[in-house]
Amino acid sequence: MLKIDRLNFSYGDLKVLWDIDLEVHQGEIVTVVGANGAGKSTTLKNVSRLVTWSSGTITFNGTDLGKLEPHEVVGMGIVQVPEGRKIFPEMTVLENLRMGSFIRSARPDREANIDRVFALFPRLKEREKQLGGTMSGGEQQMLAIARGLMANPKLLLLDEPSLGLSPLLVKFIFDIIQEINRQGVTVLLVEQNVYQSLRIAHRAYVLETGRVVLTGGGEELLNNEHVKKAFLGM
Repeated sequence: MLKIDRLNFSYGDLKVLWDIDLEVHQGEIVTVVGANGAGKSTTLKNVSRLVTWSSGTITFNGTDLGKLEPHEVVGMGIVQVPEGRKIFPEMTVLENLRMGSFIRSARPDREANIDRVFALFPRLKEREKQLGGTMSGGEQQMLAIARGLMANPKLLLLDEPSLGLSPLLVKFIFDIIQEINRQGVTVLLVEQNVYQSLRIAHRAYVLETGRVVLTGGGEELLNNEHVKKAFLGM
């Protein structure tokens, strides 16, 4: 579905990604884990075409994303939920959700998708008239994910969805990611919470200083000695 081949990227003179190879197959949850600054979020930004890589290729269902603008990438079914939520604080929950279905292909399903995300996140239904900026961090994260689902994604890119949340909400968010996947959405997840993200992943990649150093099944990497020592304190 998604194929990244020998991707290199730099911010000016600072090289951030080195020959990244990564694949996501339809129906999977694929996780990219690593320390802060490893290049995880930058990888997602390249997929979304928010930045331009220096060499390599990214294809989605055979289409070269390097030739597309960000809005065209969304139109193809790749939707990113950014780190830090980035909701519209002066809009209500319902208005935020409607903005998520702004692309033409998603507009006919707007009302059905609102019902769908309210079923996933009953708390948002309770607060549909509340301004986004007045909600808790956990509620804003729910809203950010729900807004992403409004665009009918084929591939959902999640950037640090558990960041800053309480342990109870972290568990809820990862349970929701699994449910979204069960409903037919392929997920590429970037996370610093290595244990929880590997626990739900079909496959995973470990990034260190912009390089893929390990790849394998989620459970396999949970039991990897390097992962245990570097990320799990074991």
